[in-house]
Amino acid sequence: GFFPQQDTGRIVGSIQADQSISFQLMQQKLTQFVSIIKKDPAVETVVGFTGGGQTNSGFMFVSLTPMSERKASADAVIARLRRQMAVVPGATLFLQAVQDIRVGGRASNAQYQYTLQGASLDELNEWSPKIAAALQREPNLADVNSDQQNKGLESDVTIDRDAAARLGVTVSQIDNTLYDAFGQRQVSTIYVARNQYHVIMEVAPRYWQNPETLNDVYVSTSGGSVGGSQATNAVAGTVVSAASSTAAAAANAQAARNLANNSIGQTGKGVASTGSAVSTRQETMIPLSTVAHFSQGATPLAVNHQGLLVANTISFNLAPNVSLSQAVATIEATMNRLGVPATIRGTFQGAAKAFQDSLSNQPFLILAALVTIYIVLGVLYESYIHPLTILSTLPSAGVGALLALIAFKTEFSIMALIGVILLIGIVKKNAIMMIDFALEAERKRNLNPLDAIREACLLRFRPIMMTTMAALLGALPLAVGFGEGGELRQPLGISIVGGLILSQALTLYSTPVIYLYLDRFRLWSQRLRGDAATHEPGPSLQPGE
Repeated sequence: GFFPQQDTGRIVGSIQADQSISFQLMQQKLTQFVSIIKKDPAVETVVGFTGGGQTNSGFMFVSLTPMSERKASADAVIARLRRQMAVVPGATLFLQAVQDIRVGGRASNAQYQYTLQGASLDELNEWSPKIAAALQREPNLADVNSDQQNKGLESDVTIDRDAAARLGVTVSQIDNTLYDAFGQRQVSTIYVARNQYHVIMEVAPRYWQNPETLNDVYVSTSGGSVGGSQATNAVAGTVVSAASSTAAAAANAQAARNLANNSIGQTGKGVASTGSAVSTRQETMIPLSTVAHFSQGATPLAVNHQGLLVANTISFNLAPNVSLSQAVATIEATMNRLGVPATIRGTFQGAAKAFQDSLSNQPFLILAALVTIYIVLGVLYESYIHPLTILSTLPSAGVGALLALIAFKTEFSIMALIGVILLIGIVKKNAIMMIDFALEAERKRNLNPLDAIREACLLRFRPIMMTTMAALLGALPLAVGFGEGGELRQPLGISIVGGLILSQALTLYSTPVIYLYLDRFRLWSQRLRGDAATHEPGPSLQPGE
């Protein structure tokens, strides 16, 4: 990955349930997931909650026992729990280890994101499930899911305006009646010494479960004005059904409605109770089904955008022993294989996007560092040749870092790149200590290059070893990876230790040899320029001059 995967001892999870699930059933799913996770021996505490976003989503935070008390890593615990969580129907729990560093992206059910954008919502809704299904079959990816949720259930109420006008019911009265029943209207506030409580009016919870409840909703013909200025449509009094619905009303249903309307009528209008007897005047109640038609359909729970275009984000984690570069190549190959139209564009987000950008920036970053070092050393030594002697020590350090990463099966992440850049400064210091002494001996004491570099090796060997061992031993704890979250720093330590060991073993022998050969090349080039100046023809003389 772009950053190494850490084991911080914390796991965050998100629950995605059926889009038509109720809040009560969502609570049951959460309880099932919590009970399963608590049984795992590596889990210390687990906390979960629903709400906060959509009704079919929930969140969970898991704390693992200290690393000294468990044998499995956080990724192994997640893989173990993933198999156990599959037995819960109608909901999926996506788990991911908490990382100390997270690069951009949006909140999602997995660590990496791939966003699909398009100008047409219908076209995007057609291709997004196909792409997600194809990626779910790829073995290099895990926990593939999409934030596309366009299968939520809705009940449409279509008002028959002719029938409503014939029975004296206005659209605003129907709207207020539905709001009273299902809109959770705040009708009052109860104040006590230390708190206050909102009084919410709605139907009993058992009437939330089925859209058929709409058939039991009645509208008062005198509940308010045409302008809809009334606070509520609930009316106190005894119900007398209209002639068109007397056959459908039962006596027990009428009694229940009378009791409900009498209890909330005055409260809904915002008038304080005076202790008077309930009014017994008659009100005409029209069944909602008489003036409206009901239908059910699917509706998006949310329509996401990125910029000005509609977007769906596909989230994914990496399968065990799979690098981020392999996952990126898999997704790009899948998009090409499916033949996705050009009107739908896919881009990586967050850490995956930063990883893609780094692939093109890393070579230029290292090249810029080398050019800067060459210019500074060239000005310092007043030479075009001897900075190359110092730079010749860097390849061995880079090779040593790569060999160490391969030996310990560690990815070349951004932390390993930082280690290589640190190596450039540490390793060239060894060559500078020798070359600087040799050049000074040549220029001030008139020693020949062989004697100068030999004396430099003898006198500078101890400080070179001291500084190298100090840097190596300082990076050793990083390479071992002590403590929770040590995986983040481990590639940094491995690259430094490996590069220092190999470069130290080679440069002590190679640097003097390269110094002598480059010095001979300098002398040869000077003689070549001198001969060219000697044989350069002078100005020709004309006869008689």
